[in-house]
Amino acid sequence: MGKPYTTCQRAQAWAVHLFTASGIITVFMAMVEGTQHNYTKAMWWLLAAQVIDGVDGTLARRFKVTEVLPEMSGKSIDFVIDFAGYAIIPAFLIYQAGIIASPYDLWAAFLILVTSAVYYGKSGMISEDYYFIGFPVMWNMVAFYLLFVFEWESTINLLFIIILAVLQFVPVKFAYPSRTKRWRAGNLTATVVFIVSMVGLLWYQPREMPVFWWGSVSSLLYFGIFAILATFWFDRR
Repeated sequence: MGKPYTTCQRAQAWAVHLFTASGIITVFMAMVEGTQHNYTKAMWWLLAAQVIDGVDGTLARRFKVTEVLPEMSGKSIDFVIDFAGYAIIPAFLIYQAGIIASPYDLWAAFLILVTSAVYYGKSGMISEDYYFIGFPVMWNMVAFYLLFVFEWESTINLLFIIILAVLQFVPVKFAYPSRTKRWRAGNLTATVVFIVSMVGLLWYQPREMPVFWWGSVSSLLYFGIFAILATFWFDRR
């Protein structure tokens, strides 16, 4: 028979699950703002969803949620919210913003959704040494860069999305910033630079802030170079 847990412990575990589930509200609000063409506000809501997703795992381990409530699956709740926040709503924002000419805007959204759904179904998304294998379903970040950082033409935006969709199924090793051990300090630093830059760009919209623009670009370049080295160099030395 399993260890009995107190009412307080069970309440704490339920609170963690509810905190995780609250992410769907932020995702919904991002959709609401997107329908009204308030893309800055929509991105704030998606950022809030990502913060919740980044914190809830730590809370779940802290309060032993799996052991206290074995009948509940926090991972299943995560999957539902992650797919909405990292695929469905970003695809909608990219479509809604008109940064890709019609009818290719709709096909680009379809491509994001279908490849993301298939990606979620494959095994080995995360390697044993904590790399994402293939471009992870992080289309919220793609939407951020296309809407607030780069001012590319429709054709380039479409090509960028196609390349990333293909990379979801190519064995390229992308850093899992909070768990990849190699260059951990650099990964965390680049993540902090990105978050600060993202917040800065959103906060000062529509003003141009070069320091935050360069911060977002430099963090993107860092993780791109890291992916190339991790895939073709680190394990072959």
